[in-house]
This record gives sequence, C-alpha cells and structure tokens, in this order.
Amino acid sequence: MAARGYWLAFNAVKKSIIKILNGKNAGLIADADHGDWYRELFGPGVTVGLLKPSDLAGYRNNQVYIGRSKHTPINKEGVRDAMPILFELLENEEHAGVRAVLGHFIFVYTHPYMDGNGRMGRFLMNVMLTSGGYPWTVIPVQERENYMNALESASVDQDIEPFAKFIAWLVASVLKGKPVAQLNK
Repeated sequence: MAARGYWLAFNAVKKSIIKILNGKNAGLIADADHGDWYRELFGPGVTVGLLKPSDLAGYRNNQVYIGRSKHTPINKEGVRDAMPILFELLENEEHAGVRAVLGHFIFVYTHPYMDGNGRMGRFLMNVMLTSGGYPWTVIPVQERENYMNALESASVDQDIEPFAKFIAWLVASVLKGKPVAQLNK
C-alpha cells in the first residue's frame, strides 16, 4: 500500500515537473500541485479504509512531533500562515539549488501534514532541482543519519549550511554517476 502510494505520488510529481519544464514557474506549480501529490501518496489508505478522504483535505489540524528530534514544528494555526510564504519564496527565488534546499528544509520544518512530511519535502526538493536542470536525487538509506543530523542542525541550531552541503554533495555524486553504495568511498 505504501509503495503504491509512493508510485502514484511520484507520477503526480512528474506531471508537475513537465509543467515546469514547459515554462511554468516552479514555485507556483509546487503550490498548486503539492496537495495532489499528498492525496496520491495516501490515497491507497483511503481505498482500503484506513483513512477518510477528509484526512487528506488541507493541512493538519493538530500538533505534530518529530521522533528523535529536538525540533517541534510550528502550531497548526502557524501552518496556514507559513505555507503561502514558503511558496512565495519558491516562486521568487531564481536559483534552483536555493529553491531545493530551502523548499525542502522549510517544508519539513513547518511539517504541514500529519504524516508524510519527509517524503513530501523530498518530492518538493526534487521538483526544485529538476526545474534547474539538476538530476532527481535520492537520499540513500545509508545516508539517512547524516541527512537527519543535517536537518536537525538547520532546525535546532539554526545552521542550514550542513544541510545545504549535504544536498550539494548528493547532487554532485549523482552528476558524477557514482553509485549510491560508493558515495562514502
């Protein structure tokens, strides 16, 4: 069920990327389409009765917490203020790399949904990367701890540099064609 949802969401993201590659503004498209990505991601849960369709309508209505993190996402009222500002930033930022790093970070910092925020943040990152001609970039499982530590540094220590360097390193590795298993060698 989770794999099907991811596949459906990935296909919805690809449609967004096509719009961007055809000249549409990446921030505007991400703003307009990210709700569709989310509904596709969790749609199979609705199909089997684990979720109600209303669970996928809009942003979260409760406080969320992130396991193993000192960061507490903003309250539910703040989400409705923060998300339009995020997409305005993405709409107006010229550099795709900046859009990718800030888009991902601010999305997961805000945590606008009850679940799936990391996956959505990585989808958003990749939409912004591909909008600038960068390759689709996956966070390898063996790099999860480094990824989470870099996000924690940005969220708790207010130092986004380790996260920006981590994403840049991953993108550079993909561009060099280095297999994921060899990233640390």
